[in-house]
Amino acid sequence: MALKGTGIWRRLEAHRDHLAGVHLRTLFADDPDRARRFSHQSGWVHVDYSKHVITDETLALLRELATAQGIEAWRDRMFAGEAINTTEGRAVLHVALRNRSSRPMVVDGRDVMPDVRAALNHIRTFSEAVRSGGWTGYTDQRITDVVNIGIGGSDLGPAMVTAALAPYHRQGPRVHFVSNVDPTHLSRELQRLHPATTLFTVASKTFTTAETMANARAARAWFLAQARDETHIAKHFVALSTNEAEVRRFGIAPEQMFVFWDWVGGRYSLWSSIGLPIALAAGYGRFEMLLDGAHEMDEHFRTAPLADNLPVTLGLLGVWYASVLGLESQAVLPYDQLLARLPAYLQQLAMDSNGKRVTRDGQPVDVGTGPLVWGEPGTNGQHAFYQLLHQGTRLVPCDFLVGAESHYPLGDQHALLVANCLAQSEALAFGRTAEEARAELEAQGLTGDALEALVPHKVFPGNRPSTTILYEKLGPRTLGKLLALYEHKVFVMGAVWGVNSFDQWGVELGKQLATRLRPELDGPAPVTSHDSSTNALINEYKRLRGGSVSGDQGSGNGRR
Repeated sequence: MALKGTGIWRRLEAHRDHLAGVHLRTLFADDPDRARRFSHQSGWVHVDYSKHVITDETLALLRELATAQGIEAWRDRMFAGEAINTTEGRAVLHVALRNRSSRPMVVDGRDVMPDVRAALNHIRTFSEAVRSGGWTGYTDQRITDVVNIGIGGSDLGPAMVTAALAPYHRQGPRVHFVSNVDPTHLSRELQRLHPATTLFTVASKTFTTAETMANARAARAWFLAQARDETHIAKHFVALSTNEAEVRRFGIAPEQMFVFWDWVGGRYSLWSSIGLPIALAAGYGRFEMLLDGAHEMDEHFRTAPLADNLPVTLGLLGVWYASVLGLESQAVLPYDQLLARLPAYLQQLAMDSNGKRVTRDGQPVDVGTGPLVWGEPGTNGQHAFYQLLHQGTRLVPCDFLVGAESHYPLGDQHALLVANCLAQSEALAFGRTAEEARAELEAQGLTGDALEALVPHKVFPGNRPSTTILYEKLGPRTLGKLLALYEHKVFVMGAVWGVNSFDQWGVELGKQLATRLRPELDGPAPVTSHDSSTNALINEYKRLRGGSVSGDQGSGNGRR
């Protein structure tokens, strides 16, 4: 499934070379209608991709590539419930979780929608019981806090959405998220909680995930140290899982097990029972609105022709940068504090999905695939890494996201936030020439050699690409639409590259080695069974663990 050397790829490379000397200043000057033509209105979300160094020919060539790679066929196979996760023999049908229509969604000849609706009803009844006070703890006190124990997709998605919907956390319990097996994470959360008023949601598809189950067992011990009776676990632990046998073994009754299915991948699971913490925090109605927004984007992706299909366009731009131009990273820059966790969520979505080196048929990919995804909320990022974005030697495509309104109006601060967001995309695109820098310095009274020495440092090359996503006000429907947009963008990129975007074998080797290595950390005998570096690190760990108190473990009352 080679791409390089094909006719369409050679034309894309030639087109890339043709655009090498073209600047966005020229593209905008030559086309006063550019911003309208290279943007997309989707209800209450406006996406502007005009600040990319592209032309109509660029998009036409990329759509030809998409057709050649069978994008529409792969999309239709996904919606049809076919097993497009080829290495695991599974369907990829997270779109069924938010299917708000009466259309059946079929896996292995069976409509899964009755099961999906039953699972949603389970979320509804339980979340409403907890939020209303109908579900109480073993002392008949109301649940005030929920701790979700999960990792990866069982943590990043629900944690990000719960934080994003903070303005809607009315009358619900406080929701906390614990993912790291580092005992610091769980311990610090539990310090603030009381067993009698705390509910734990243990989120693991297999209920065997090492980090999650280690934290779950620690939470169980913490709870029983106070409750003392294992029958009380039923009031304080629920499972978000597909493995009833392991759930029972832990002590959770099947009726407290919130199910999903093997056709739901972890990083696509927030729409399933894994989203229970979202419903507990913001209310089931808001959770349904999240599904509504995602379904709207699903229907657009499913039915719109390539030329008008927003996820397709953004996905093809991602391929343009990662593969044709060979760029290595993508910045996600939400100018919305509620979306502070969005970059971390998209890291997993994009990098677990498309961080692949072989195609579906096991052959090496001959172009660059998944870029590094990173970012921070604006305006914090401006004071951390924007220097590199504007004047560094690396070209980094950026996504800016900002709302027209804030949930928390405070003076003119939101207008200042929006001004910063739009100014950054403008500065990246158009930069500042040496002549403009010189004129600015002269206006400040600088002359002669001092002026000329400073000019190169004040030049901004511009021509740095960005997409701006402007929405009315962040709410559950808007958020659902945005997340589905990114999901389908990642799908498009993977389909063009011919990789399986729905497995993640790259994490398996480290897990296997950790299982083997863990017993070697105990006992005094030196370890010699690994390479010299790993042996030395294990043995040094043993020495430090059993050594004397180090200098930074003092009383905190000054030097010892």
